Amino acid sequence: MTITIYHNPRCSKSRESLQILEASGITPDIVEYLLEPPDAQTILRLAALLGVPVADLLRRGEAEFKAATDLPQLDSDAELAAWIEKNPKVLQRPIIVDEDQGIAVIGRPAENVLQLVGK
Repeated sequence: MTITIYHNPRCSKSRESLQILEASGITPDIVEYLLEPPDAQTILRLAALLGVPVADLLRRGEAEFKAATDLPQLDSDAELAAWIEKNPKVLQRPIIVDEDQGIAVIGRPAENVLQLVGK
């Protein structure tokens, strides 16, 4: 099982999701997305794996989102993915991907991870 977690170590839900994975015997590939922002293609892929539009990956409560003056139309997945690439702090977190099965969950609540680990 190959699991990737788009992780922010400062986020309690992200830390809890990582703990659930590790307690399940899984050592995920950890992408600290604030240090290594995913590119627009990856953001589009994450949305597809989650089965949601890119707009659903936004943390609308973040100051960066609220203050944005260059935000594209929310219904334009490609433009919005490119914008998130440049503003990774607004990306929903954590996103956990089962690379083998081609599915993903958002770890809010952290127990959503259990859908991937079969518990």
